[in-house]
Amino acid sequence: MTSQPPDSPAGTRALADLAAAPAAGLRETLLEICSSPAWADAVAAGRPWPDRAALHAANAAATAALTPGDLADAMAGHARIGTPKPGDATSAREQAGVDGADPALLDALHEANAAYEARFGHVFLICATGRTAATMLAALRERYPHDAATEAEIVRGELRRINDIRIDRLLDGP
Repeated sequence: MTSQPPDSPAGTRALADLAAAPAAGLRETLLEICSSPAWADAVAAGRPWPDRAALHAANAAATAALTPGDLADAMAGHARIGTPKPGDATSAREQAGVDGADPALLDALHEANAAYEARFGHVFLICATGRTAATMLAALRERYPHDAATEAEIVRGELRRINDIRIDRLLDGP
C-alpha cells in the first residue's frame, strides 16, 4: 500500500511540508483526501503533527466528530462502487478490483448499489482498496439490512480507513 516505511525520510519531510503549508493550500490538500470541509478544518487544527501516527489520530478524531451533514459531505466525494469517476486516478486506483469483473457481477453490483442508495440516501461507502467486485457486493448485501444508525457508524469506519490510505499515499508519494 505505501511505497516507503512509515518513518522514511521522504515521508517525514512530506509530513513537515504538509504541516507548514499555508492554511488555504493545506485545506485544499485535505479536501482532496476527504471532501468534508468540517473534516479538513478539524484535521488542519491539529497541526503540526509530530509524526504520521498523530496525523492518523487527527483523521480518526475528525471522522468520529462528523455530524450527519458532514458525513454526507464526505460521502459526496466518493464514486459509486463499480463506477469509478471518469478521469479520477484516485477513484480508479481505489476501485481497481472491479476492473475486468464479469458483466453479470457488475450488473448485480449496480442493482445492489441502487437499492442501498434508495434505502440510506447515499452511496455505499466501503474501503475498496484491495477488494474484488465480488467481495464488495457481498459486503453491500451484508450491510443492506442494517438500521441507519448502525450503517452510519460502519460508514464512519470505512471513511477513516479510506482517509488513512489517502494520507499515507500523500506522504509517501506516487
